[in-house]
Amino acid sequence: MTAWAQSLIRISNYEVETLQKRLAEITSRRATAEMRLAVLDAEVEIERERARIDADAGMMLAAYLNGWKARKAAAEGDLNVVDAEEAGARDALTGAFEELKKFEHVAETTRLNKLIAIAKRETAAFDELGLRKRAV
Repeated sequence: MTAWAQSLIRISNYEVETLQKRLAEITSRRATAEMRLAVLDAEVEIERERARIDADAGMMLAAYLNGWKARKAAAEGDLNVVDAEEAGARDALTGAFEELKKFEHVAETTRLNKLIAIAKRETAAFDELGLRKRAV
């Protein structure tokens, strides 16, 4: 394999690894955002139960629900942003894998072409040697 092919493959591998790390980080953020939504849903259920039991809490439930809706909308917005970022990272990773495979294919084809050329030269040399022996 030629040095330029090795360099391209090494650079492509680095890009793939970088994108994989980025995707893992995004996936972690996505899980955190989903957990935040689940916690908000659990909190509202706790507050509703508390409002059923306590009259004072029942009077404040409407204000709590307004704040909860705002926090939930913000959390859902964050989750949508992370989803879009994850889709972009997956597309970039797919493209990087495709590039890496192209470079690996070119390097393998180059290597095989060199082997074929060497085999042709050997065959030609043996043919010439056989012709010389026959001529003698």
